[in-house]
Amino acid sequence: MSSRLIGVGVGPGDPELVTVKGVNALRGADVVVVPVMAGADGTDGGEPGRAEATVLHYVPGDKVVRVVFALNERSDRARREAAWDAAGERVAGLLREHGRVAFATIGDPNVYSTFTYLAQTIAALVPGVVVETVPGITAMQDLAARSGAVLTEGTEPLTLVPVTAGATVLKDALGGPGTVVAYKFGRQAGEVAEALRESGRIEDAVWGSALGLAEESIRPAAELDGAALPYLSTLIAPARREGGRGGKL
Repeated sequence: MSSRLIGVGVGPGDPELVTVKGVNALRGADVVVVPVMAGADGTDGGEPGRAEATVLHYVPGDKVVRVVFALNERSDRARREAAWDAAGERVAGLLREHGRVAFATIGDPNVYSTFTYLAQTIAALVPGVVVETVPGITAMQDLAARSGAVLTEGTEPLTLVPVTAGATVLKDALGGPGTVVAYKFGRQAGEVAEALRESGRIEDAVWGSALGLAEESIRPAAELDGAALPYLSTLIAPARREGGRGGKL
């Protein structure tokens, strides 16, 4: 039988937001790989990641394998590539040994996920490997539910922007007609607040971090004061809505 690599979305942090299909995939795998951030020396930094903490609600710890990824490396491409290659080799070895490996990723495996790069690497290392994904609930869905922000109505578009691409990309999106969601904006919170004010869209906007966890914070964007926020912060700036109920149908 072909070996099988399954990317499982485990949601933004609340273990109750893992789907039944996701739990079954985790429990049905021989091993479950979780990504961990590399320390200064390139090895396991020791701190459990959000995906690992969620997975441990559903599978025993002896089934979980931590694999180091350069999750926080953006400037040194050579170091990042070396880390991805090493992670790929580690997971390829697990596939050859076990045959069915799940990779747990926060959010959804097809939305800004480390799984994308891993799957590309594994396809070259393990001929015939079958790659599957199990969708997960995203941070923008969870923040919308917890804050009451409506993501889309009628014919409105929805734009998702990683602020790691720069605040200019966010400014361009805010000039459009629909809802704008910003991911990973914590380190540029001041620029984000400025862009929201310049576009006249700060009053209805909301941001959140650590969704579903004890340290959860959900606040109006109008309260942003420029102070840095957790890296994995999410922002929703709802579309401008006039015309009453169903005005954009």
